[in-house]
Amino acid sequence: MAGAVLVTGGTGYIGGELIKQLLAKGWTVHTTIRDTAKSEVRLFDRFGQPPADKLKVFQAELLSDDGWAEAVAGCTHVAHVASPVSDTTPDDEDELIVPAREGTLRARRFARQAGVQRFVHTSSIAAVAYGRGGKEYTSTEADWTDVNSPDTTAYAKSKTIAERTARDWIAAEGAKDGKSTEYVSINPVLVLGPVDSNDFSASVTPVTMLLTGKVPMAPDIGFGVVDLRDVADLHVRCLEAPGINGERFIASGKFMKMIDLANVMRRGLTKEQAKKLPKRSMPGWVASLFMLINPPFRSVKNELGRVRHSDASHAEEVLGWKTRPEEDSILDCARSLFEHGVVKV
Repeated sequence: MAGAVLVTGGTGYIGGELIKQLLAKGWTVHTTIRDTAKSEVRLFDRFGQPPADKLKVFQAELLSDDGWAEAVAGCTHVAHVASPVSDTTPDDEDELIVPAREGTLRARRFARQAGVQRFVHTSSIAAVAYGRGGKEYTSTEADWTDVNSPDTTAYAKSKTIAERTARDWIAAEGAKDGKSTEYVSINPVLVLGPVDSNDFSASVTPVTMLLTGKVPMAPDIGFGVVDLRDVADLHVRCLEAPGINGERFIASGKFMKMIDLANVMRRGLTKEQAKKLPKRSMPGWVASLFMLINPPFRSVKNELGRVRHSDASHAEEVLGWKTRPEEDSILDCARSLFEHGVVKV
């Protein structure tokens, strides 16, 4: 089934791969971008020049109504991927929370007004697994991040509040005026895989820092790892599968420490490419100091020594979704970073 779908944030890491897969399956794609002059060039560089009736680009922002009605007009589905992200800790957490929450509500509201059948929301494992005690545990779709915990970052708060707000809005407003739109959320862990340009996602920052030697020893932190292409595939399945209204799907492979990522790259890259990778983990006190002086790691200082497993079996059972080996995702990411000059040999 290929209808017309609005993908918000079309120049983003997940959004771009999702558009690629949807076009390949025959969908008509509308997408929102913030700067049409710059972003249209990037989109068409990536996809070539699809027929004008297959990929349509609209300018719209998360904090303004302008452009949304036009972007969603004629669409049967919406994949709301756009959300603020930062590889540093903002001075004011509302810099992330407000656009995430208001942008999701705005997209949801215009989707209902346009008669959209299904709204697929890219949430995050950050809305599931944080603000809990204990050094090691496994999360499922039944879990929610505690936004009141001092361990919960601004980003985790933004994703949790955005998803909860969307679900609360549906409960309160869902079928008013006889219009209802199905809702499904996807909660990915750290998304890795090939980048398509030197304008890369904050998601791949751990890999770039390891490759460039900015991490002389690996901090004792880790992430669930999932492939970009598999996350996009899960979005396509959620757009197409019947009978999944209200569902929530974790997208995750196995949990890996930073030293595990480094070891995978050392085995799979050339000796020259791997020369700056760390060979051992940092002692705890060194890691604490390192995180204080390195903004990309400051927000995850509470992750030292933690192991957060994520159970993705629900997506496999309901949708038949599976992930490729994490090693493939890590190496494809690293090689593409060299290819596009993000990391120099």
